[in-house]
Amino acid sequence: MFRTVALTGATGFIGRVLIAKLAASGWKVRALARRVPFRQDLPLVEWICGDMNCDSVLCDLVSGTEAVIHCAGAIRGKSWDDFSRTNVTGTRNILRAASGAPSCSRFLFISSLAAREPHLSWYARSKFEAEQLIPGFSGLASTVFRPAAVYGLGDKAMQPFFQAMRYGILLVPGDPGNRFGLIHVDDMVAAIHNWLEAGQPVKGTYEIDDGTSGGYDYTSIAALAEQVLSRPVHCLQIPLGGIRMLARFNLWLAHLLNYAPILTPGKVMEFQHPDWTCDISSLKRELAGWSPVTKLETVLPLLVRM
Repeated sequence: MFRTVALTGATGFIGRVLIAKLAASGWKVRALARRVPFRQDLPLVEWICGDMNCDSVLCDLVSGTEAVIHCAGAIRGKSWDDFSRTNVTGTRNILRAASGAPSCSRFLFISSLAAREPHLSWYARSKFEAEQLIPGFSGLASTVFRPAAVYGLGDKAMQPFFQAMRYGILLVPGDPGNRFGLIHVDDMVAAIHNWLEAGQPVKGTYEIDDGTSGGYDYTSIAALAEQVLSRPVHCLQIPLGGIRMLARFNLWLAHLLNYAPILTPGKVMEFQHPDWTCDISSLKRELAGWSPVTKLETVLPLLVRM
């Protein structure tokens, strides 16, 4: 008999990799999607069409499942409401549905390391406020993963960052010495799968990156790229005044043309934050057998060419 898990954000970057991993390991997946899914060739996947604001759809999604993995989230927006509607209200809705499903006992929320600094941006605040909802649903054994920047093939958000190195340039939107963590999508998915397979529920909030001591900075990545690509790679620092002006203009244009921007003044403040590094020691203790295995230098040539 198959065990069943509900998944939101199934068509996103992490979700696409995760759903294939779950189906391949024998889990039956109920996957939420707004539109016709990107693939329908996975026999253990049942697609539920709808969104995070429809209670009946969410009840259908979680019915008969033993766990919920909540990956859905807004990373773009032109106002607080854009982020709050999906990241806060949507999380409350799926928590309510999960807690009302007799079969469901575990809940995993894929948050963001940005939630550590909720004052920086609408996105960071929305993830933080979503996390604060979880203790109110005490009937669920709940876990929060706060990943650093997740990268890998198919990731459009970080694609320009890596592809610019093809031309010997590493774009730096902040201080070159600012430190940050990275985690490959395969390692992120492995951690989620390990959480799901754990005999005893894992509870609490955990930051997650690839375990590189002290994380990275732009200078160290440029040096690493030079070694791997066998060509000079220079840090090109984008002037702070210029990127702030561009972000304000982009936000104004988004209101005018009604699109959801990624570059906003809040995102610039995230770029400027000096420390986005993690300590994964507690997560490694809880997820017995899990440890990041993908090193940036191993996949960098593929990322530069993608």
